[in-house]
Amino acid sequence: MTTEPPDLGEPTLTVDELAARAGVTVRTVRFYSSRGLLPPPVIGRRRVGRYSQGHLARLALIEELQHQGMTLAAIERRLGQLPADIGAHELALQRAVVASWAPDAVETVTRAELERRAGRTLSEDNVTRLVAVDVVARDGDGFRVDSGLLRLGVELLDVPLSQDTILAARTVLVEHSRAVARELSRLLRDAVAERDPRTVKSLSADMQPLVVQALLTSFQRSLKEELREWLDKPGQ
Repeated sequence: MTTEPPDLGEPTLTVDELAARAGVTVRTVRFYSSRGLLPPPVIGRRRVGRYSQGHLARLALIEELQHQGMTLAAIERRLGQLPADIGAHELALQRAVVASWAPDAVETVTRAELERRAGRTLSEDNVTRLVAVDVVARDGDGFRVDSGLLRLGVELLDVPLSQDTILAARTVLVEHSRAVARELSRLLRDAVAERDPRTVKSLSADMQPLVVQALLTSFQRSLKEELREWLDKPGQ
């Protein structure tokens, strides 16, 4: 285990906090660490291990890969192909691509189960915000939740933006993503118009993760460029 001081600009988590945020047990965290799937923590004061947001993002990716049916050996090979210095945001993109392979996973859960999966206590205001962005929906005494979106929704709770701003951003993303999907669908239909329908269906399944990866990568680069231009303007 490394003993270098952690990056002070990045929040650090104890193993209990990491497990709670990820919605897994401490035993699971230690097991993944023993298999080399999670990097060792940084040892801080009082010999307490500290985990970063990168650990949390990697843990989320491991859980998603397992959810897709991958064995630990296959997950180890997959993680071994990632850059050694990959950051939390890039890991989150990897998880988003993996999650895109799966069908919608909407379940009805209790309030207690919702909080367990969220990895934190949810105030009524938190739940209202999750409902507003369509991550969960009230269903009698329970909640219908999209497991693939829950982690993103919970992270948005800590973003210092108003609910109106988040909803406006969601509207922009939905409108533009639908327009892109429509154009890509048209291009693919034109390209495979003469093929057997079964071949078209198989090609569509193969193309989906590739298209999602391309969209995520392109959007990430474009957003970086836009933010860089904005921050470089005089007075910013």
